[in-house]
Amino acid sequence: MTELLVTPKSLSHIEDLIDRGADAFVLGEQKFGLRVAGEFNREQLSQAVSLIHKHNKKAYVAVNGIFHNYHLPALKDYIDFLHELRVDRIIFGDPAVVMYVKEQQDPIPLNWDAETLVTNYFQCNYWGGKGAKRAVLARELNLEEILNIKRNADVEIEVQVHGMTCMFQSKRMLLGNYYTFQDRQMKIKRDHNDKELLLYDEERDNLYPVYEDYNGTHIMSPNDICLLEELTPLLEAKIDSIKIDGLLHSETYINICTEQYRQALDLYNQDPEVYEDEKFMLVDPIEDIQPEHRPFDEGFLYKQTVY
Repeated sequence: MTELLVTPKSLSHIEDLIDRGADAFVLGEQKFGLRVAGEFNREQLSQAVSLIHKHNKKAYVAVNGIFHNYHLPALKDYIDFLHELRVDRIIFGDPAVVMYVKEQQDPIPLNWDAETLVTNYFQCNYWGGKGAKRAVLARELNLEEILNIKRNADVEIEVQVHGMTCMFQSKRMLLGNYYTFQDRQMKIKRDHNDKELLLYDEERDNLYPVYEDYNGTHIMSPNDICLLEELTPLLEAKIDSIKIDGLLHSETYINICTEQYRQALDLYNQDPEVYEDEKFMLVDPIEDIQPEHRPFDEGFLYKQTVY
């Protein structure tokens, strides 16, 4: 059965998402995880894991940051802490995480998530041999590539089906430069009623969310992926997990997305033809609350990536 994976923003939000049918949760804090939707310190993480396990759901912790030598003592201590909590999976991109996990008496299974690098099944199987149980595929893959990887992979496969994606990351804090250095193509547009900062591409009339956190500067995609109407080939291929990424979206938005994708999965499991008949109506509640400046698209599902 395909897992519905979501990104809660708070402890209370986890309860809402459990009620709406989520199967698993990505938790974390900026110090160790990249682009987490909600910040969970150690006390909050402990409470979150207890709540999730109480409802027989799964807790995954993002430890997929870019680590330097001076990060390693804190990283090891965090890995020890996660094993004390017995989280269900550790999400990683750096081999240092693998090494510290291997030191544990009862290692927690790993999910490999190296963003744009996860593009073929040899990579997935290589990290499978190092302890990974799942590979999180790059968002830039088309459907044919996704299905080919699934057919040949020895590990579980996770695909993002909703939300924004990261187009650029720098470990430097670059926003100050954006204010002082602008050209005719790219300008900064700020809504003074919101903290959101948008990079405006006049030529394409696109607005790219930009934000800074502990890990540096992130520029996100102008559109949100929405595959609610395109799940059939993924479910037919038995993709192990589909993810709703709620980064920079509200709890209400994530709640509604979770409800609609839960309905889609349940309809498909009941009868794929019923899902095909009703899938177009399922997207309506999300469209009603979708930000005007962020149209839906299908990501790269039906097109080749152009670098």
